[in-house]
Amino acid sequence: MTESLTEPDAPSKKPLPSLMAGALVFFTAGCVLVLEILGARLLAPFVGVTLRTYTAIIGTALAGISVGTWLGGKAADRVSPRHLLGPLLMLGGASVTLMVPTIRLVGSGENSPGTLRVIMIAAAGLFLPAALLSAVSPTVVKLQLSSLERTGSVVGRLSALATAGSIFGTFITGFVLVGRFRLTHITLATGALLLAVGFVFVLTTSLGRFRQATLTAVVVAVGLSSVGFGLAGAQDELCDRDTPYYCLRVVTDTASASGRTLLLDTLSHSFINVNDPLDLRFWYVQSMATVVDSVEPPGGAISALSIGGGGLTIPRYVAATRPGSFNTVLEVDPAVIEVNERQLGLERSPLLDVRIGDARANVSRVPDSSQQVVVGDAFASESVPWHLTTTEFLAEVRRVVAPGGVFVINVIDYGPLDLARAEIATIKRHFNDVIVLGQRGERDEISGGNVVVAATPGEFDVAGLEEALAKRVPQTVTLHGEPLNKFVSGAQVLTDDFAPVDQLITTHQ
Repeated sequence: MTESLTEPDAPSKKPLPSLMAGALVFFTAGCVLVLEILGARLLAPFVGVTLRTYTAIIGTALAGISVGTWLGGKAADRVSPRHLLGPLLMLGGASVTLMVPTIRLVGSGENSPGTLRVIMIAAAGLFLPAALLSAVSPTVVKLQLSSLERTGSVVGRLSALATAGSIFGTFITGFVLVGRFRLTHITLATGALLLAVGFVFVLTTSLGRFRQATLTAVVVAVGLSSVGFGLAGAQDELCDRDTPYYCLRVVTDTASASGRTLLLDTLSHSFINVNDPLDLRFWYVQSMATVVDSVEPPGGAISALSIGGGGLTIPRYVAATRPGSFNTVLEVDPAVIEVNERQLGLERSPLLDVRIGDARANVSRVPDSSQQVVVGDAFASESVPWHLTTTEFLAEVRRVVAPGGVFVINVIDYGPLDLARAEIATIKRHFNDVIVLGQRGERDEISGGNVVVAATPGEFDVAGLEEALAKRVPQTVTLHGEPLNKFVSGAQVLTDDFAPVDQLITTHQ
């Protein structure tokens, strides 16, 4: 007769060595947080990195932890805990190897990053690994409780070690692993390590007598992990480079051998013609360049500050059309600049100052009234990072804009344009004159998509600007004066205390 896993024997009742028990809960809790951090980056190519993405990832992970801890505790009361550990670890490792292909399979469907879709992708990839690995801790606790007199100290110590493992997993992933290794490789390595540790537990607890349930779990884990490794290895990498901030990819243009498109997560951020900086493919970039051209003196050297690097399209354009101009670029991700230099033909110059770090922190170090042009083109997914939209930040921007200079920013929004309207209302708090440029929609209204907002402490030559736009981008609609006031009427002003950017934006439909 086959021996059942539920039949305890003397060795199965023996607690693990204290050090081993602590290391096991530390390790598995750390793995869960490794996967949680990776999850946000794995979802980014499909839904971007927004508050919605992080909310779905954290909520899914917590749901998995909750269910896994509950069911793991119940299982440990019914099954020999020592014999349960190996299968849990191996099945958990197998589910980890399936994370990447599962997220890609579910994420490659509908392209709209709605809330339900984000939760579905996160749950498909993360829930099962989090549940299986979280079942380890109550199993270890059950195994170590040889005396009720030590219940408090045993549970307290193991809970503390699990929390310490979570902290370690968070720090090592966010500060070290993601910046040095591909996401796929980190995920598969985590799964392989769990499989190996689980197999060691299976061998040491079976004592030469493989129970049917244990053997079944091992076979299933090996089979699933084989599928996971095979699918993850067979799929093309979605990114040329994974960074702590973006999934970076450069695509060669089909119409021009020297054309390149830089993709950051879900967004086609920049088009660059490596041989011609005047080739501005995107409508919104042409509109921003037209505003830059209007700055006095025409064709003369200026100082320009770019908030967000991307493909450095505007800095390249300014350098080409206004020789002797000094460009300062604030970019949070050093990998973006490296990609520009290695793949997009960027040549460093004494007239180009690239400052790595958060734009909000760096703009505070820019001298007063020192910039004739300030360009805002920083994005996290499709929205401007919330802390770069607020009245407090825009006060800093206004401080650095020289008299007669301009601030021009790209905002992406659709539908009722609530985010665009809020950002315009916030900008109007700090600048004397504001003009909004959009693509022509029905009844000559601004359609959704890129909305360019230009502002100056002085006054625009609106007629001259509209004439230049009509020649370069005739599909442009402008809002100025009373029509603009009507457009933003009732829009909230964004502040550090209240800037619900992810709730205001309407993503592409």
